[in-house]
Amino acid sequence: MTTTPTNPVSPAGPALPDMKAPLAPLSRRRVDTILSRAVAGFGIVFGAQAIPAMLAQYGFAEPVWAATAIPLVYAALVFSLICALARRFVVGAARVVAFVYVVALVTWPMFVADVENVQSGDHWLYQLTTVATAAAAIGFRTRIATAYLVIVPLMYGVIRAFPQGGTGPAELGFFNAVYAIILGAAVLVIVTMLRVAASNVDAAQQTALQRYARAVRQHATEAERVQVDAIVHDSVLTTLLTAARASSEQEQLLAGRMAADAIRHLEDAALVTPDDGSTVRFRQLADRIGQAARTMPVPFSTRLRSLDARVIPAGTAESLYSAAVQAMVNSAQHAGGPEVRRWLHISGLHTGVIEIVVGDSGVGFELAEVPQERLGVRRSIIERTASGGGEVAVASVPGKGTVVTLRWPAVEMPEPGEAEGESEPGDDA
Repeated sequence: MTTTPTNPVSPAGPALPDMKAPLAPLSRRRVDTILSRAVAGFGIVFGAQAIPAMLAQYGFAEPVWAATAIPLVYAALVFSLICALARRFVVGAARVVAFVYVVALVTWPMFVADVENVQSGDHWLYQLTTVATAAAAIGFRTRIATAYLVIVPLMYGVIRAFPQGGTGPAELGFFNAVYAIILGAAVLVIVTMLRVAASNVDAAQQTALQRYARAVRQHATEAERVQVDAIVHDSVLTTLLTAARASSEQEQLLAGRMAADAIRHLEDAALVTPDDGSTVRFRQLADRIGQAARTMPVPFSTRLRSLDARVIPAGTAESLYSAAVQAMVNSAQHAGGPEVRRWLHISGLHTGVIEIVVGDSGVGFELAEVPQERLGVRRSIIERTASGGGEVAVASVPGKGTVVTLRWPAVEMPEPGEAEGESEPGDDA
């Protein structure tokens, strides 16, 4: 027996965007939080290491300065740590540490108890120089932090060379200043590089989010276009054409039902809201399609099987329902009279795919010869199903019938068999 080649149709359709929110990368704010906590923590550690030297040198300074400067320095370190942990006033606290250190450093030579009593070794403030420059890197812009990094250690080297600073060797003060500058520069470079990298990540993320939002809007526009095209065809043009051609009582009954559906579709379209993530059960969708089949003016043999407890997005379920109903309406209108066998098979495949098959043994048609202005198959079935993430295959042989297969989610569709090969009515459900 010679068979006519079938015409599978399975357009990719507009791909549904992934609605999952993107994971938050390492942002500038998170980097600043990590850096501020690290600097504040090391400030406490260095401050604790300076306590023995501070106690040993307590007598070299006047009691007023010692009783004022020492509590202020350590209070600033503790305040910076608290703010870093609480993620409040972090930049301001870092500036407080840098400022208090400069004040203590400048006032130190003014309140030396005995200039003749030479202080040996480095002053205890020197052990906190790197903490102060790191705090400046957190609290100030790069230019100001760089100036602070150079000026403050050099101030210590100069003061250390004067009698008020202990009359230390000039070269020793210079080397101490250079050493502090090198350490502070390393910290400043790390802080700056991490901030620049985090800012670039933030900018890239913002660009990606803007593109994502634009893609979502484009998808919504495309889905709305498909829906409007389908409503215009299903609810307006088809109803008007059916009513104009209705001559028998059966055709008039079909036209009346289609008019009622048209009004309902238009009312539903006016109440459309963005997808809220709601779902429906597969069984509910199958029952709804089965109920629509029983209201058709021609009989459909219905078979429902493997209706498990899976759930479907509400928008997808609506797309599948509307496409299946349109396929049954097309069969009722164009396949022939009541003598034509018609069937509806709904099943859940073991691969997790939902399959809806609407078939008949009627007149059939050549899919390639369907005019472009005919929107029934292309808009109301194929594009509508694709907008919900599904796929359609249409197999039609002139004189032998038509089989429309809907599947969700979209998978690689097998080559459809002959239309009459699918005509197994089965038991009514």
